[in-house]
Amino acid sequence: MNIADLGDVKLHYRIDGDPDGAPIVFANSLGTDMRLWDPILPLLPAGLQIIRYDKRGHGLSSQPPAPYSMGALVRDTENLLDHLQVRDCVFVGLSIGGMIAQGLAVKRMDQVRALVLSNTAAKIATPSIWQDRIDAIRTSGIEAIADATMERWFTKTFRETPEMELWRNMMVRQPLDGYLGCCSAISGTDFYTPTSGLRLPTLGIAGSDDGSTPPDLVRETTDLIPGSRFELMRKAGHLPCVEQPIRYAEILKEFLVDIGHI
Repeated sequence: MNIADLGDVKLHYRIDGDPDGAPIVFANSLGTDMRLWDPILPLLPAGLQIIRYDKRGHGLSSQPPAPYSMGALVRDTENLLDHLQVRDCVFVGLSIGGMIAQGLAVKRMDQVRALVLSNTAAKIATPSIWQDRIDAIRTSGIEAIADATMERWFTKTFRETPEMELWRNMMVRQPLDGYLGCCSAISGTDFYTPTSGLRLPTLGIAGSDDGSTPPDLVRETTDLIPGSRFELMRKAGHLPCVEQPIRYAEILKEFLVDIGHI
């Protein structure tokens, strides 16, 4: 385990694969930590330097006081990649991780050579919806929204497996301020204009049963970037890397080969 001291935040990160390989960076969703990507790691092609991290207020990273801004989350990632001397990475972001990906690509073209926007959007829900969620959590904790979130995240088939409980536990055990801080960051973000100015290889991935970022929303964001491609994963929800890791890894590999990253 590694901690990068970036001044106002300390980020937990991990590097797997080939330390001298082509860098690929993974940013996870709200309410999860870097273990989100565990199911696909053994399935990724050789020759990659695989970088994962816990965003502020999640996992083993430090927890600055909430609320957070998306600018702060993007800056954290930018500073981490500078700390690791990473350039020209493929950045895979899921949900809030995909928002961070968009912001970073706009800000630091030297760091990001290609994007994978998984189960995300340029704008997710409305400020009033996020405020209702924040109020419910402040009153009754993350537990108050856990069951409804699992229904949006996973297909009915997956929710009937014992594994679903692991992801529910991961969510409710995230630090309260960290979860609320990231809710605020999502609430205040609208990347439609900056993302439409991006010109880099981009892959959008959506789950057919995703109740948090439905396929049409993911496609709309992906289509903002000329020349992008889009993959719809059938019988998958908001975390397709968990429900269908083999297919998810195949889609990533195809993209990496097509853009010459491996």
